[in-house]
Amino acid sequence: MEALKTKPQTEHELGDESFMSAAELGAYTAKLKAAKGMRDLQTEDRVSKARAELIKTLSETIEVTPQKVHEITKSLLHKLRIAAEQGKNELLVMRFPNVMCSDGGRAINNSETGWPETLTGRPRQAFEFWRDRLQPAGYGLKAMIVDWPDGMPGDVGFFLTWAPRRT
Repeated sequence: MEALKTKPQTEHELGDESFMSAAELGAYTAKLKAAKGMRDLQTEDRVSKARAELIKTLSETIEVTPQKVHEITKSLLHKLRIAAEQGKNELLVMRFPNVMCSDGGRAINNSETGWPETLTGRPRQAFEFWRDRLQPAGYGLKAMIVDWPDGMPGDVGFFLTWAPRRT
């Protein structure tokens, strides 16, 4: 029987896979990091543009017509019903950047009594909708900072609350 002749491995090969030297691996890692950095910058740019557009949109108040009130109420009741069926007693109904508050959300974060006075644009309208239509029906409103980018106050969330039914 004839012995199989195998080609001796060169110092840069492992089996049939090419082997990278430490320098090549370092260069490859640097290229990956640079590519990821470019993607992160592009993503960050898209996020900044989307956030600016959201702020612009939320700064413009909407016309509160009977039809608009009906649309909002219908949508809200549907979401409330689903939340109640899931056994919840609160529902996030609005999330917005803290720049929609004249103080950047400081009064909300500190649970100050006059926090609604800091609201602007549509968040202010949402508060007024709750105050005029939902509070009389027994719903509560909880406002709080819901994220903390880099340890600083970020978005504000409005939560409609209701007491759980006791059986």
